Formats: sequence, C-alpha cells, structure tokens
Amino acid sequence: MGIKFGPSGISQSFYDEGHKSSAEMPEWLHKMGLEAYEYSFSRGVRISEKLALQLKENAEKFNITITIHAPYYINLAAAEEEKIKNSKRYIIESLTAGNLMGAKRVTFHPGSASLDRREALDRAKRVLKEVIKEADDLGLGHITLCPETMGKKNQLGTLEEVLELCQLDERLLPTVDFAHLHARDNGRFKSIEDYEEVLNTIEKYLGKDRAKVIHVHFSRIEFTEQGEKKHWTLLDKEYGPEFEPLAQLFYERNMEPIVICESRERMAEDALELKRIYQEVAKRVSKT
Repeated sequence: MGIKFGPSGISQSFYDEGHKSSAEMPEWLHKMGLEAYEYSFSRGVRISEKLALQLKENAEKFNITITIHAPYYINLAAAEEEKIKNSKRYIIESLTAGNLMGAKRVTFHPGSASLDRREALDRAKRVLKEVIKEADDLGLGHITLCPETMGKKNQLGTLEEVLELCQLDERLLPTVDFAHLHARDNGRFKSIEDYEEVLNTIEKYLGKDRAKVIHVHFSRIEFTEQGEKKHWTLLDKEYGPEFEPLAQLFYERNMEPIVICESRERMAEDALELKRIYQEVAKRVSKT
C-alpha cells in the first residue's frame, strides 16, 4: 500500500478557491500530491447517498483512500444503557455510510474513564465485541475499525488501553494520535526514542504486520495538566510534537501507515508538509 498522507476535514483554502462540495476533495487532494482524506462525521452521520457515491467514484478516479471519523459522542464505557445503544448506532451508521463512500477505515473515540479505568475498559471491550458482531451480520466487517488514543486524562484511550481493545479482533487497528499522546503525557515526545517506545509497544501487542499499517493522526497541540487543550498547525512552532523523528522510524521500519493531519484550518497544507518531511528524511537516511 505504501505510506499515505491526507487531511482530516477540509482546509479553508479549498473554500477560498471557490470549491463547495466535498465531492471535489479527491481531485483537489490528488493535484496537491496527497493520497488520503478523512471524512469527519464529528456531529453525526449526515451524508446523502448521492454525495457518498460521488465521493467513492472520485476517490477511485484520483487514487485517494477515504477514511472516516465517527461522531465524537461515542462512549463505549457509558454506564447508561441509552448512551451505549446510541454509541453502537453511531459506529454502525458510520460503517454504513463508509461502505457507500468506499471507506477503508472508521476511527472512533473509545469513551470516558470517569469511573474505575479497568471497569470502563472492560465495559468498552464488551460493547465493541457487540459492534463487531453487528457489523459482520450487516456485511460491513470489511471496513477496519480503529479506536483512537485520546488527549485528556479522564478519557479512555491511553496507548495500552487502545491496544487492548485492538486485541479483540485481528481486523482492528489503532488510531495512534501522537498529538493526543503528547498532550496526555505532558509533552511526551522529546526524542526519537520516545517515538520508538510507542512503536515497540504497538508491535508487542499486535505483531509486526498490524503495527506496520496503523492509522495515524498528527498535528501540533497545546495542553494543560489535564491533557489536550487545542490543536494547532505546523507553523505554530511553539507547540510540539515534531514529526521528523517519527518519519525516520516509519522509513527505517518500512511502515505503511495512513497519516492523517488534524491541523486547524490548514490540514491539507500541513499533510503535504508531513509528506515532504517524510520524503526528505527517507532521502537522507537512504544515503547513510
């Protein structure tokens, strides 16, 4: 498959250039030199069948891999049965829309850890098992589900918690949001060894083959003692983390992740910059 880069959502420049429909995104991204597009259902799964099929057709035409971010409201660890029911529905709706769009992956937030973390994780595992069975029954099991590492300490979503969820089924892959890990661990990534520790942990839990093709979110991030505060752009250099050490490890380990950039308002431009950094690192390392 090869490593792929793309944005989460739509850059302001897309609209500034006069584009109106997300159906135009695959061609626009292809012309930029990108290979992926994460369509965000952050506030609910709302897309017409016509637009979904247009996106699929255009993505295939311009070699853009579509992935989806499921609604933010998902909480697989909720104590209330109604919230569990709705969370399952949001994931199934995302998979159903994703099937029309030709999406390969669906990223979702695991939920809250306001209760005992072990209890919250065990509940999330039970519910995720039910979601996987329902997805299979509906013929949607070919789309990869990707629980995400989260940026706030009161959320379920440490690296180890996400990897434990992924052990439920070999089709599951983690969405490793390096900005979130940086924020929840108060500036975790200071060296290449810090990134290496994360990749080694993924490999230990999931094996080399699955570790090679993880889903990745990357941006700069501002944080407080409680974790994530605000995503920023690559131009906002007062915030971390830096991508270059991670890019080096991706190249040296022959990894092929889908790297989605979540920068504010210029996510496509920053995705292209991440790709440029990767290519520069690859050129440098290949000469040594």
